[in-house]
Amino acid sequence: MLSAVIPTLNAVEELTSTLSALRRGRGADLLAEVIVADGGSSDGTVDLALEAGCRVAAAPRGRGAQLRVGGDAALGDWLLFLHADTRLDDKWSEDAASFMADPANGERAAVFAFKLDDTRLEARVLERIVAVRTRLLALPYGDQGLLLSRDFYRRLGGYRAMPLMEDVDMVRRIGRRRLHPLRSAAVTSAARYRRDGYVWRSLRNLGCLALYTLGVPPRLLARLYG
Repeated sequence: MLSAVIPTLNAVEELTSTLSALRRGRGADLLAEVIVADGGSSDGTVDLALEAGCRVAAAPRGRGAQLRVGGDAALGDWLLFLHADTRLDDKWSEDAASFMADPANGERAAVFAFKLDDTRLEARVLERIVAVRTRLLALPYGDQGLLLSRDFYRRLGGYRAMPLMEDVDMVRRIGRRRLHPLRSAAVTSAARYRRDGYVWRSLRNLGCLALYTLGVPPRLLARLYG
């Protein structure tokens, strides 16, 4: 029924827990396959994925290109796109199954609540900001996952092979009225925020979004984003 697509690049440290969370509880019954779209890892990510029973699809490096290759390879009626450093919580499969069972959602997409694996106050503040952005602007990012039917995904044209902002491009094509927030959470690694600082990282993300909205090409934004 459901194909999960995970883009990877030297993600061996994160992938084990991501796959474990996917298959926990009812998730094991819901998943038909997990596709790891790898952009040329050199750290054992591919071996780990194969040992875990995943299908591995070689892709050009870049999250947009990798998501597109994984989506094209998927065989399930429904697709779940998930970052390699994002773990779904224990209720994810119940929420996903309920969303998938409703015929009205054949032309809609669902995203999970954003959470970080950090106990700091800054993490809680950022989670609130993302919740407001998702609710008011209908602008979730890729670290919230994306669940939609394969037919709907193909009618949208799939992910575009962009070096950055592929998630924003996709949700814009989906549209505000066709995005549905789920209660269960996607818990993402806060390593980048701890490394760069919550304020600086958030401002850089916001700056990239603003520049993209103004028409700056994603290839130039990718250099700024790092």
